Amino acid sequence: MRRLMFTALAAGLAAACGPGDAQTPAGAGAGDAKAPLETRPANADFLKPAFEGQTRAPLVSADVAYEAVTVAQGLEKPWAIAFLPDGRMLVSEKPGRLRIVGADGKLSPPVTGLPNVDNRNQGGLLGLALDPAFESNRLIYWAYAEGHEGGTTNTAVARGRLVDGPDPRVEAVQVIYRQAPQMASTLHYGGRLVFARDGTLFVTLGERSILPGRMQAQDLGSALGKIVRINSDGSIPEDNPFVGREGARPEIYASGVRNVQAAALHPETGKLWEVEHGPRGGDEINVIEAGKDYGWPTVVYGLEYSGQKIGEGIAQKAGMEQPIYYWDPVIAPSGMAFYQADLFPQWKGSLLVGALGGKHVARLTLDGERVVGEERLLGELNERIRDVVVGPDGVVYVATDNAQGRVLKIVPKS
Repeated sequence: MRRLMFTALAAGLAAACGPGDAQTPAGAGAGDAKAPLETRPANADFLKPAFEGQTRAPLVSADVAYEAVTVAQGLEKPWAIAFLPDGRMLVSEKPGRLRIVGADGKLSPPVTGLPNVDNRNQGGLLGLALDPAFESNRLIYWAYAEGHEGGTTNTAVARGRLVDGPDPRVEAVQVIYRQAPQMASTLHYGGRLVFARDGTLFVTLGERSILPGRMQAQDLGSALGKIVRINSDGSIPEDNPFVGREGARPEIYASGVRNVQAAALHPETGKLWEVEHGPRGGDEINVIEAGKDYGWPTVVYGLEYSGQKIGEGIAQKAGMEQPIYYWDPVIAPSGMAFYQADLFPQWKGSLLVGALGGKHVARLTLDGERVVGEERLLGELNERIRDVVVGPDGVVYVATDNAQGRVLKIVPKS
């Protein structure tokens, strides 16, 4: 295993930020509670935050020495990691393969039995989750881009029983959810899966990027730009917020999101937190509440890629929720995990967010539902970070989004 050693304070920020990342402001450090970590100009500087601390948190370094160890390599654009009870990992690869990764880093043959995926552009095999009762029922769940005649696609969720062995496979495969309507787009699938404490399953669904899809993000008759909540068999929980409302899809839990590729349950409150891609500016962290509208595309802290304003060019509006934090310029977030383990006591209570464009892991210091500090880790790798998970051993694992992708583990420096 190849080891990369560094100290977060010295190497992770000032000297080792990936291309385009902010450098540490002169004189800033763990004792400076005011200087923001991010110093680049905002794209949408006319859009002011709704409250103090909503963006540009100060550098708060835990000053932890750690090393990045390559666990597995030779993966093609790994997208999601899910741990099996015995410590092995399931890893999805964007082109449509699912692998089991052993403790020695050895890759299994591709798991057979999965349905075909549409892997054009941002499509492919996406998020993973194990059934809460996996040890007894062996059920796994995966999100993927599903293609149709005529070139339309949608996000779909399937489940199947994992059969282990030299040639692993899934049996009794069922597609339990399909996003509707289908769209002629290969962008913005969302695709993260998170089981709630009550055993229901949250699914994040993108608005497919193109204007006809974007405009449905707040339409309760459409599943575009939504977070939905289903039972593990695909049926609809009776206590979903729009059950029984005429013209509303009963699976919808929250609306007005853009492209959510990071989601996790808060370890204390059990609430669903998500991090979503903004346009040119405005990557957001949201705490999701049943029935709430998170504003896209009406309110946003960003611009079109052309530089033009989006919609009314506003960031706040009555009846629409505010993100607890946002980035402008963006980091392109994908993958997140709350750190509660004892291996890194200085990181306990932090939120870890992977950055594709930023090529780092953002470690966010939290005070309740406020971000009060930010530190950027792994920037010296210069690799896109697609997923971030905490293993049962308290180790942080990340997947790098490359044609020759890797799974790395982050451990204390020995």
